[in-house]
Amino acid sequence: MAVRATVSRFPIDTDAREGSGLLWGVTVTPFAASDENGQSPAYGSGGDLLPRCENCWAYFNTYCELEQWSWSCSLCGNLNGLSSDAIERYSRPQSCAEMMSSFVDLELPPQEESDEAALEACPVYVAAIDLSSSEEFLELTKSALLAALEALAPGSLFGLATFSHKLGLYDVQGPIPVVKNVFIPPEAEGTLTIELEDVMPLLQFLAPVDTCKDRIASALETLRPTTSWERTTAAGQGLEGVLLGGRGFGVAMEALCGYLGSEYGNTFALARIFAFLSGPPDYGAGQLDTRRYGEQYASQRKDPDRALLPEQTPFYKDLAAVAVQAGVCVDVFAVTNEYTDLASLKFLSIESGGSLFLYTSTEDSTLPQDMYRMLSRPYAFGCVLRLRTSTEFKPGNSYGHFFPDPQYENVQHVICCDSYATYAYDFVFENNIGFSSKSDVPTLQIAFQYSVVVPPQELSNSGGVSTSRTKHHSLQRRLRIRTVQFGVAQNIHELYDSCDPEVVLSLLVHKVILASLEEGVREGRLLLQEWLVILAAQYNDAYKLVQYSNGNSIRSQLDVAFSQCPQLQSLPRLIFALLRNPLLRFHEEGVHPDYRIYLQCLFSALEPSSLHRAVYPVLTSYATPDKQAYPRHSLSRAALLTSGSPIFFLDAFTILIVFYSSTADQTLPFPPPHDCLLRTTINKLKKERCITPKLIFIRGGQDDASIFENFLIEEQDVDGSGLTSVMGFVSFLEDITQKVLEFMK
Repeated sequence: MAVRATVSRFPIDTDAREGSGLLWGVTVTPFAASDENGQSPAYGSGGDLLPRCENCWAYFNTYCELEQWSWSCSLCGNLNGLSSDAIERYSRPQSCAEMMSSFVDLELPPQEESDEAALEACPVYVAAIDLSSSEEFLELTKSALLAALEALAPGSLFGLATFSHKLGLYDVQGPIPVVKNVFIPPEAEGTLTIELEDVMPLLQFLAPVDTCKDRIASALETLRPTTSWERTTAAGQGLEGVLLGGRGFGVAMEALCGYLGSEYGNTFALARIFAFLSGPPDYGAGQLDTRRYGEQYASQRKDPDRALLPEQTPFYKDLAAVAVQAGVCVDVFAVTNEYTDLASLKFLSIESGGSLFLYTSTEDSTLPQDMYRMLSRPYAFGCVLRLRTSTEFKPGNSYGHFFPDPQYENVQHVICCDSYATYAYDFVFENNIGFSSKSDVPTLQIAFQYSVVVPPQELSNSGGVSTSRTKHHSLQRRLRIRTVQFGVAQNIHELYDSCDPEVVLSLLVHKVILASLEEGVREGRLLLQEWLVILAAQYNDAYKLVQYSNGNSIRSQLDVAFSQCPQLQSLPRLIFALLRNPLLRFHEEGVHPDYRIYLQCLFSALEPSSLHRAVYPVLTSYATPDKQAYPRHSLSRAALLTSGSPIFFLDAFTILIVFYSSTADQTLPFPPPHDCLLRTTINKLKKERCITPKLIFIRGGQDDASIFENFLIEEQDVDGSGLTSVMGFVSFLEDITQKVLEFMK
């Protein structure tokens, strides 16, 4: 569980926080295998025996004062009694995890054991494939599912479903695959007239991967796109003879969620649906009107960047709530270059704990690699995340892909969480006093309760007697707790010196995404620039850099590059890069609304270092494929020319580019050989990443280098009106200087 704060020394009170201009908050990656310093938790059992504070319900931890019969809570100071069992346990401190480390991961006792519990522990996966699509789309989907079958743990159950103007369920457990179809009503309010359980019993639909892998593969081979003739017959002629589509995605998803989550609690511990879409749902309930994409400029009074960001129907948000109740997590893979309105569809994936992927073409799509990667890494499910703080402050807003508990404050539910998923919180003071007393130590406690599926071999290896039950997976419920203490900054210089710009960027990105969803992209951009202006003004004030004479400040003294504070120096570049990112670029610059939504979903789940790369890519240079020249360059053409290096490597998180300059020695091997340092670096980066980055090799002077040059943002105008007469980043700083002067006046 990695926890990173915007400032490692907290502001002393509200005045200090507001006077600094900095954001105050943390990012939390709860299922990360280690903390931000690479330390693993202390593992143990008896999570249910851990003492809790009677006042604030915080868990006992190493920062609590322990006496013979009692302990004082490190968050609220309350004195709590200890049970005789706890006194006995804590007399042997080396035997319990919570006495050894402030970061623990404890097993919780199992629920009642039965055959039903064994069935529950089987991981269930269902692929729902769009047949209103092309041959290329189906080929890509097949290869992605074949990769998925290789990654699935033994003992998993797999179901294959298809949708178009009808919903197809496959039984692959017999010698030849059998498909049963149900027609989807075309009306926007329609639902299926028959229960799927009556079409095919669930356990006939869900096949064990161990014994049926080949049969699933041969069923995939039978998939064909529905013909336009079939669709027209189903839909009837459209308006004035226009053919209606036949992609009944909404009804299919609704029916599958109901099918998997039976009436009486959940049939399985977790079911995951992989939904493969080749275009917008345009048939039956949940159909989306894509005409708004063409009409966004029609009403002149509306901001076109704002017009396409809100959802046009609550259908998919409501469906996500149904999925959550049924214990179903939905991953949406959209492979399309037409407007699909992901703004409406995204809720189904992000609110059910799934991911949203967008691939604009079938040709160079990384879908099979992403699928394999997603399924081979460990994940937790049925998670509850709770943040507690010491009494002087409290969480303000929380950000990330979770849904808040309807009853308890600061409790979030996450259906499915992998080791990369990151959430963010900002803080406010409870009162005007803040941390003014010397004894005040800002303390945070994050509790994360989750389940994991433990494969049979791990159970028999754990020293228990191997019984017939170990053939099954088993469910393990665990409790992970991290308690962190922070210092207090005694003045503004200490506060600035303890700043972590990557975490500041994370919180800013969350705030800007929310602002652009509510007010439009223009408003999001303004918010970002205003924040930088206020920060620069407060910094200049704090360092007494502005001299006033006759009420006019002397401009030449103004410092918007934060030259006296190394910790803040990267911020203007990060803000500039964020304004040049497709997340916040204007629609006129050719940013597709679906791509913007995809980036919103991706960026709001990334941990700070990854987000930093996605916003301001890392540019490195090499003298030869085996020898690095410089570890970091600014993203400008000037940096390329002055460095004189022949090879450049750009890591923009979703894309990796190796660029050989046009003046590079022709004897340098291109592309770089597989055993060189550059390739080793690339392979290591690809391995550590949550998505598969696209790898591109470019030879300057021969290949089209525009994709690489577009990342050299520092000469671009911040508003995207082409190359300016003055340099982009430089003129941006001049503009900020002007605004800071106005603000300070």
